[in-house]
Amino acid sequence: MFSRFYRPVILDASLKDWRGDLQAALTVAIVALPLSMAIAIASGVGPDRGLITAVIGGFLVSALGGSRHQIGGPAGAFIVLIASCVAVIGVEGLILATIMSGVMLALLGVLKIGGYIRYIPYPVTVGFTAGIGLIILASQFKDLFGLRLQGAEPAPLLEKIPVLWAARDTAALAPFALALGTIGLIVAIQRYAPKLPSLLIAVVLATLAGLALPVETVAQRFGALPAGLPAPMLPEITIEAMRAALPFAVAFTLLGAIESLLSAVVADQMAGTRMRPDDELIGQGIANIGSGLFGGFSVTGTIARTATNVKAGSAGPVSGMLHAGILLLFLIVAAPLAGAIPLAALAGLLAIVAWNMMDLRAVRALLRASRGDAMVLIVTFAVVVLRDLTEGIILGFALGGAVFIARMARLSGAGPARAAPELPDDVRMIHLRGPLFFGAVVQIESVLDRIRERPRVLILDMREVPMVDSSGARMISDMTARMAQSGTSVAALGASPVVRAALRGSGLRFVHDAARTFL
Repeated sequence: MFSRFYRPVILDASLKDWRGDLQAALTVAIVALPLSMAIAIASGVGPDRGLITAVIGGFLVSALGGSRHQIGGPAGAFIVLIASCVAVIGVEGLILATIMSGVMLALLGVLKIGGYIRYIPYPVTVGFTAGIGLIILASQFKDLFGLRLQGAEPAPLLEKIPVLWAARDTAALAPFALALGTIGLIVAIQRYAPKLPSLLIAVVLATLAGLALPVETVAQRFGALPAGLPAPMLPEITIEAMRAALPFAVAFTLLGAIESLLSAVVADQMAGTRMRPDDELIGQGIANIGSGLFGGFSVTGTIARTATNVKAGSAGPVSGMLHAGILLLFLIVAAPLAGAIPLAALAGLLAIVAWNMMDLRAVRALLRASRGDAMVLIVTFAVVVLRDLTEGIILGFALGGAVFIARMARLSGAGPARAAPELPDDVRMIHLRGPLFFGAVVQIESVLDRIRERPRVLILDMREVPMVDSSGARMISDMTARMAQSGTSVAALGASPVVRAALRGSGLRFVHDAARTFL
């Protein structure tokens, strides 16, 4: 009975392919190690919290989720939200918001809402991802150029730009050269030797070069990383604290659900598997609760690391669990080495991540596709950059829905019947096409209202009507009642069982052969 309600993919896993899983785990861990620290630093917390999130969250996402190849951990898309959360309610509030988000994500899975979240329009996804990428790129300028700011760096982009510009005279050559070298090396390796771990190689070489350069390191800003995991601990939970954390928890939940399911879809497309979206959300929820208890922050499925996992030969969720174990081993054995990593190198790494998130190829394609898609993309991007991520997603989704409704309405219509049989003079037939829903009601109703001569029988040819919603059914019912007052009977020809069910009680007669019935 429990398996019908929730069945994580680990229950279907096999250990016979452990060698392939171990190889994939090593590959993903090499990618996740510098990336987890870089995302944590950009989010305004210490690098140790990024590794904790990757270890605890990554293990639980793979063990308890609904996708065979999903890799969980810190995600670049969360940088803006986490930084804002820390700035407003502090790290303690961030941990509470993460745990609350975990409860919400699990609840979404329990309520079987996972399948609906995947209906986010593609222009909205591209728009908010590009907006986040731009904000992340701007947030790295301080470390990319070695700027020394007067006071704290503002989170909003429009406030950040003048502060960065005012500090332009403090730019230093060494950090910029190191960051530029890191970017160039990553790009070169990914282009000419894509099988090599470009991120790790670039960070290691940058660290060695940084020993001879006057650049700030992880240890100089954050101190030494702890050698292991902290003990699990609940944050202070009060009504006031929960109220303050609630807006951030909702934002984490919305973005986490979208990001994780998109990542799982990518894995399915690459590996030919099929995820269980509701089980995935439950697993993501448990992972966020676990991450928060150990002092980590929001964890979600990560597209780049998940794709790397599939390409490296992952056979199932064991590879994701092993990758978390490898990261934990590094934290225990070699944590002090991470302190020597230059912040400029991690900024260069995140600049690559931000550029990839902006996906200019997808942006150009959508701008050329149609006015509707371009408008949704531009509005979502602008609101995310200038206002708020959550507002951008909600407004983009609403606008995307309006564009879809307009398109569906154009596909719907009414007109003279196609290939209508010879009918008596007092019998008329009207052909309806497309979905008969609220967006098309006005258009179809205007056509039907133009029938000046009231026939004895009006036949609605509904063979090309795939569905009828409550607005369409109400329109048909009202029209049938009005025409009955003037002595006209209304009948539906060729209505499918679904359409019949929607129109039940409308007063319509249903016929299959108009010629036989009325001639």
